[in-house]
Amino acid sequence: MEDKLKIKVTIGDRVYPLTINSEGEEEGVRKAVKKINDLIKRFEENYEVRDKQDVLAMCALQFASLQEVKSIYNDQDGEEIEKKLLEMSEVLDAHL
Repeated sequence: MEDKLKIKVTIGDRVYPLTINSEGEEEGVRKAVKKINDLIKRFEENYEVRDKQDVLAMCALQFASLQEVKSIYNDQDGEEIEKKLLEMSEVLDAHL
């Protein structure tokens, strides 16, 4: 039986305690947290933000959208996927 690992992560200046399955999973969680915090910073630097929740909602939308695009285009080569992701990002940026 695998031991559970308790960690704390900070997203958008808030600390969240998590229980995960392994150290390998910890690396993935920490990479995801870094991506989220980097995106939060980018949104806050580039757009007038009134509420942290708005920024978090846009982060969630961008990550979910990117995942869906990857799923839809998983049979196409990397260049086509990258093109679609960039287009999606431009659409999101235009609506902020």
